[in-house]
Parts: sequence; C-alpha cells; structure tokens
Amino acid sequence: MPRKTVNCILLSAFFLTGCLKVEHPSPPAKSNAEPKAKEVVAEKAKPEATTEPAGNLIPETGLTDEEIAAGWIALFDGHSLYGWKANNDVNWHVEQGVIKADSGKPGLLLTTSPFADYELKFDFRLTPETNSGVFLRTIFDPKDPVKDCYELNLCDQKTEYPTGSLVGRSKIPKPVPASQEWQSFVVRLEGPKIQASLNGKEVLNFTDTSKNLRKVGFVGLQKNAGPIEFRKIYLKPLRMSTIFNGVDLAGWRVVPGSKSTFEVVDSTIHVTAEKQGYLETEETWDNFLFQATAKSNGTALNSGYFFRAIKGSEKGMANGYEVQIHNGFKDKDRTKPENAGTGAIFRRSKARRVVSNDHEWFTTTLSAYGSHIAVWIDGYQVTDWNDTRKPDENPRKGLRLKAGHISLQGHDPTTDLNFKDLKISTLPAESP
Repeated sequence: MPRKTVNCILLSAFFLTGCLKVEHPSPPAKSNAEPKAKEVVAEKAKPEATTEPAGNLIPETGLTDEEIAAGWIALFDGHSLYGWKANNDVNWHVEQGVIKADSGKPGLLLTTSPFADYELKFDFRLTPETNSGVFLRTIFDPKDPVKDCYELNLCDQKTEYPTGSLVGRSKIPKPVPASQEWQSFVVRLEGPKIQASLNGKEVLNFTDTSKNLRKVGFVGLQKNAGPIEFRKIYLKPLRMSTIFNGVDLAGWRVVPGSKSTFEVVDSTIHVTAEKQGYLETEETWDNFLFQATAKSNGTALNSGYFFRAIKGSEKGMANGYEVQIHNGFKDKDRTKPENAGTGAIFRRSKARRVVSNDHEWFTTTLSAYGSHIAVWIDGYQVTDWNDTRKPDENPRKGLRLKAGHISLQGHDPTTDLNFKDLKISTLPAESP
C-alpha cells in the first residue's frame, strides 16, 4: 500500500518523541441470597465487547489458564480504561476491544500501577501519519527520554529512531517494513537489560550502562501524531521469589492466640479454623508485587491476604491491609459482591466484580507501591485504590507505608481453603 513520507525530528524539550513533534502538551492532570455453587459458573464475556459485560458474566481477558497460573495479568480489560490514567486531554477511548486515540495534544495513557522487571506483550496498529510509542518504567509526565523513561518507538515514518528503537538510547540496526496491519511486540525488562521482539523477530537487545538507569515506573501508551490503536496488553512480573517451599512452613509463623490450623497438604497450605487465626511471614515488605493461588473448598467462604501488617500478637493478631477472599455475590450479579468481594481491600475498596469461583483455583496479584494498591484476580483488575487517609502505624486506622508482614487468615468454623504458589518481588524505592 502506498505510504506517505513524512520527515521526522526528535525534540526533547517538554515532551519526548521518536518521530515528528507536532505541538507541546498542555499541563498534565494531577494524579491523585447467596448463589449456589452451580450458579457461579458463569458464561465468559466476549473480549471484543466495548461496554461493561453483563453482571452475570466473567470478563474474558484473553489469557489462558496456563498464562494466568504463570503470573500474567491484563493491563487492559478489553472494555474500559480501568487501571489507566491520562496525563493530558487526548481522546483515549475503547472501541470493540481496542484502545484508540486520534485527537488532542500529545500525551500519554499510563497504568496507575508502577512495575519494575517484567515481560510485556501488546498489539498495535499504525497509519502512515502515526507517531507513537510505548513508554517503559516512565514517570507520569516525562520530559527527557534519556532520563525519565525508556521510549519504545512506534513510527513508520523516516526517522532517526524507527519502530523498535529506544528513543535517545538505542537504534535498531535496520528499519522494519512499514505496515498498517496489526503487529505484535514482546518486550522484556530485567534489571538494565531490555529486549524486544516484533512479530516474532528480535529487533532490540539493549543494556543500560548509563547513570540514568531506571528501575521502576509506569507503562505508558503515547499518542503524538496521527491515530494509534492498542489491544491485548499483558504483563508478567519477573524476579518473583517463592515464599512457600511446598514442603513445610519455613519462613512463616502462627500468630499467638490463633485458633486456626495451618498445615502443608499436597504442596499447599491448608487452612481450617475454629475461630480466627493467622499464619504470617517472618520477613516484611513495603513496596512489592505479590502473587498467590488459592481455592475455597466451600460456598462463599471468608479469608484473605493481609499485608504491611504489624507483627501479630494475642492482643492484635492482624493489624494490616487485607485483600479479601469471598466469592459470594448478590442477585446472580458479579458486580454486587458480598462482603466486598474477592480482590477487595476490605473495609476500604470493594471489588468492582467477582471473577473467581468457589471450588476452583484462582490467582491473586497484588501491587502495593506507596499509597497506591491494585489487585488482579485471574489476570482481571478488580481494585485500583489510593489510600488518602492520614498516616498511622496501624493500617486499620490510617495510611501505612512501612514494611509489614504478609499473613493468611483463618476466619471461622467454615474456613477450608488451600493456598499455593506464593511469590513476591520487592519494588525499588525510586519514585515513579
């Protein structure tokens, strides 16, 4: 197909681009009756749906069961911009399972959660006029591509940094053929090393040896010139350390006063209870990504993962934030969770939808970075919350940023759950 030739230049002042700079952006906005077991097995929503799926449906992320078990999450749910925030007035919107933008001053659509080491997969589609990019480990309002982010350029025009290059850092040896069809990138960031493959072919292998190494930041989609489209955006955290060895409870302790039982059964932690009790880690974390897989062996059972928790004692067994486990919902509507819903931050932010089922394994991903907390269940984001309360040592009373323990909860005599594949990765303290 004939393509329009456009001369491109790199401008680093006020905003970063790898191609044509059309105009500077305006200032960014400031961030700131129980269903029976057989009834909870719902039909999956189609991924191309633009509107919010009906309440009886589990949204389809496009991830396989194997990918979910491996730790993949969907950054884009296929029907909304939940979990994203724009730094400008670009007309970011969703149509038929695609994130689109085609007007407004240059700007970014960024994840609300920062990430450090990860593998990222996404599809994109350009036009001959498009100048875009995907910003990696970026700050919210980047000015300089050599200091504030890693900009993976998406631009088929004649440019110093063609598609697949890192603007200001690394040029691909040979420009890839221009295309107006859907294309796929797989990008891997691990420490100073960044690798990228376009349509299955490696185009970038870069190691940052500069003093401007960025360790953590948001993922950002750029609209600069021309229309841009993105879909199927997935991320898998890397450098996750196992915190349960599958053999015994080394590294864990039962909190004094607990009236629950925690035992290793078939390489899982099996939890039952007379009354409440907690099994907590000996180690503590402040900013981190945590993943675990659980199964509730009953109907609408109550449990949870506590984090940034004060060391438990008989006087206070679980003073921490809680990621709720409760797969119940009302009126056969998954957008009406009972008891806040699985993936909620209990008493703070309810889950927007219950996407897990009792008697089935489900994987939780928790991101805690500063005051921001996000939760994905089976790869679908259900919580995106900022703790705006005044600071307090006890997270039941206020914002706690200090490191704390992670614990598993035994709740009541109905408690019967299994936990496995518990992993965690510390996020660098560098502010995004």
